[in-house]
Amino acid sequence: MAHPAPPPARFNFAQHLFARNEGRGAKAAYVDDHGTLAYVALADQARRVAAGLAALGLRREERVLLLMHDGNHWPVAFLGCLYAGVVPVAVNTLLTADDYAYMLAHSRAQAALVSGALLPTLQSAMERGPHEVKQLVVSRGSALPAGAHDFESWLTAQVPAARCADTGPDDIGFWLYSSGSTGRPKGTVHTHGNLYWTAELYAQPVLGLREDDVCFSAAKLFFAYGLGNALSFPLSVGATTVLMAERPTPDAVFRRWTQQRPTVFFGAPTGYAGMLAAPNCPTRDQVALRLCSSAGEALPREIGERFKARFGADIIDGIGSTEMLHIFLSNRPGDVRYGTSGKPVEGYEVELRDDAGAVIEGADQVGDLYIQGPSAALMYWCNRDKSRDTFRGAWTKSGDKYFRDAEGYYVYAGRSDDMLKVSGQYVSPFEVESTLMQHPAVLEAAVIGVNDDNGLTRCKACVVLKDARDAGEAMAKTLKEFVKRQLAPHKYPRQITFLHELPKTATGKIQRFKLREREAQP
Repeated sequence: MAHPAPPPARFNFAQHLFARNEGRGAKAAYVDDHGTLAYVALADQARRVAAGLAALGLRREERVLLLMHDGNHWPVAFLGCLYAGVVPVAVNTLLTADDYAYMLAHSRAQAALVSGALLPTLQSAMERGPHEVKQLVVSRGSALPAGAHDFESWLTAQVPAARCADTGPDDIGFWLYSSGSTGRPKGTVHTHGNLYWTAELYAQPVLGLREDDVCFSAAKLFFAYGLGNALSFPLSVGATTVLMAERPTPDAVFRRWTQQRPTVFFGAPTGYAGMLAAPNCPTRDQVALRLCSSAGEALPREIGERFKARFGADIIDGIGSTEMLHIFLSNRPGDVRYGTSGKPVEGYEVELRDDAGAVIEGADQVGDLYIQGPSAALMYWCNRDKSRDTFRGAWTKSGDKYFRDAEGYYVYAGRSDDMLKVSGQYVSPFEVESTLMQHPAVLEAAVIGVNDDNGLTRCKACVVLKDARDAGEAMAKTLKEFVKRQLAPHKYPRQITFLHELPKTATGKIQRFKLREREAQP
């Protein structure tokens, strides 16, 4: 594959997309629960947002909180901000008022674009601490607070901005907050050029997205993975995207699969597991899937193989991060090795390093994963220590442990802060979890380290069963023996506890630190 040309010195990502899709006019760019948004209307409305922000007094590089459910207004708002050179701070829609109060203060957002259903939570956040929000624009809200603007009325009143902000590829484009799987979220600062590079290096050459595709992402737009899946990727090729405001439960996903007939679906391992276990999981002839993608956490081999057997479509598993914006290690159509994260995406370099920082050359040795590539974030806002720890010159430290097998495929070993040392040897929680999930009774599993009576670290598994009535000592013994037969003796879980659900971020990542905190409580 020829390496794509870099963006020009003067580059605005929103304008780049509008120019690329000028000939698509009435073709559907987005379909949500309220209707269809054509490509020509997407560009027009985004330019109206840009004009509206200027009318509200927003200036270049000032931040705007974007707290909206997935729907046609979201990409209009996001691209309108980029077009104006204003910085959208896209945040998780499932957080608490305390979380938003922190983000408002931290980002110093001057305005907020918010879904009506989320307005009460945002107002509560604004009452809890200092903030600089002077303007509120509310999408699909009925009762507006004094001084707030209705999104659609606000758009209609604007004359579309004639010219985009004179930005370059290295100008700050937007922020995303890290998902918080290891604690307090960090404001991750990305550029206009970063969106370009993820589309050019992954959407087309790896996924093979086409103009005739219909894309649907269970991962929401506020998530780095979802932003690529449902905005920069499909818009870069002129595809159509289905947006869904509600949470991606199996039933909600199945309705879109069978009614909207997406050809490419983007999900996370926990979602795939839940869908395969659902009693009303559709059959192959009820859907139009040609390809699926997974990220967020490593996809267990058993889930990928079962999904392919049922639907005939591969799940292309890969790993990305908020810091790198999208996927940099990936399986590929025609080269899927379930149980691995595949090989480096062209345009990215990957290294494994040992505890001393030396590069690991051999196979099957676990090390820290480092990435070099053009979509890396600039920094964590106002967090110099964390920025220095993560962004090391041209390299980004992912915080993940991996090993490379003899054929060059990368295999996930767990988060660096989740790794366990048992009997003097590293144990990957993910390896034990994946083994447990191969048992037909297990839906999900998370493994943490606990100290035994001698102060030694041992594995403990927190397990969600497909049928909670099976929980008990007999099942715990069965699962221990099951793992013993497949892994080294020191890796099997000495303790197993059964839970109704595992703590997760809104993007589906298991929060093992919460399980560790629960274990530490007296």
